Amino acid sequence: MLNRRTIRIKAMQSIFAYEQCKEANYHLALDQLAEVFSFDLNSMEVQDKSLLKEQNMEATKIFKARYKVKGKKVKDSDTDKINDEVNSAIKEYYMHLDKDSKFLKKEMLKDAELIYARFSWLLYWLEAMNKILASLKPKKDIYGYDNLINNQVIKLILDHNSLSKTFIKSGLTWADQRDETLVWLNEVILKDEQIISYLDLEKPRFEDDKEIVQHIYKSAIFKNTDIIGVYMEQADLYWSENKAILRSMVLKTIKVIEEGKEEFELAELSYNWEEDRQFFETIYDQTVKESVNYEQLIADKSLNWDIERISDTDRILLQMAIQEMINFPGIPLKVTINEYIEVSKKYSTPKSKQFINGVLDVIAVDLQKEGVIKKSGRGLLDNK
Repeated sequence: MLNRRTIRIKAMQSIFAYEQCKEANYHLALDQLAEVFSFDLNSMEVQDKSLLKEQNMEATKIFKARYKVKGKKVKDSDTDKINDEVNSAIKEYYMHLDKDSKFLKKEMLKDAELIYARFSWLLYWLEAMNKILASLKPKKDIYGYDNLINNQVIKLILDHNSLSKTFIKSGLTWADQRDETLVWLNEVILKDEQIISYLDLEKPRFEDDKEIVQHIYKSAIFKNTDIIGVYMEQADLYWSENKAILRSMVLKTIKVIEEGKEEFELAELSYNWEEDRQFFETIYDQTVKESVNYEQLIADKSLNWDIERISDTDRILLQMAIQEMINFPGIPLKVTINEYIEVSKKYSTPKSKQFINGVLDVIAVDLQKEGVIKKSGRGLLDNK
């Protein structure tokens, strides 16, 4: 199930990508100015190469000083052309940035919602497996594959109406992965002792069927790293984060299947996806919108640190934590700080947790005194 920590991690990854876009757009703007004030060999007009160089230097200096302030007209130069070109470069910078921000947000939400589609896709691998097993001759040490082909739990999974609709709607398929499925069977599934023992059973009980399907996912699909794991990482860019969520959803779904009952409850992506989606969007939107202000706040409270030497990941985590402390009055400060410390342990440097803890403690105290942070209720919203 998708929890709040995973949401924070996915938001962090998208904001990190946004910061890279900012850097790229910054250099594009500088290139735009350099192009405007470059010596044009094809021009019919008389050009002053030295003057163009000086104008480019002045325009670049003004842009660097002013580009972080959106919407404010630049009039720093005595030369109208320089002011016009700097204003044009800043406008282009924010136009590209806005486009990048919207795209990354869309992809961020799409990826999260795609988890449920991948959940159905993983369960429907059982169909692909049985289609191949039906066409294979049994190995010497295996009696036959009928027990898997006729597995009652697999049949109930594949006959589940809602799951089938989700899988069809997802557009995902195993049809083009027959070779991969065959390798998984030969190198992983059909070499597993528990699966071989199950295939040798004369007449498997329902519980035997259920146990082996659970084992296939626990010990093969989600555990194997050198064959199946490599494929999954290629198929899903965020497999390292999504794997635990998908494992939980698949195993919870199999667990509730009962003999003789065609209907069973599918695991949910989230307890309340609409609420979690709003949390997700707010983290992203507010961090992106207020990044300049948050960066200045971090710099003011990190006097013993060179802000330029703070890692990009730490800076992003700090900005996200600040927006969360401000925008979510129901989440206790301690929970927010601890969550970002935990994320830093996995995604940043060994020293990051102490740095993030220290900076956020100071910022939290100061913003509470200023009335910027206002906590309400009993503060019982924790990491769901």
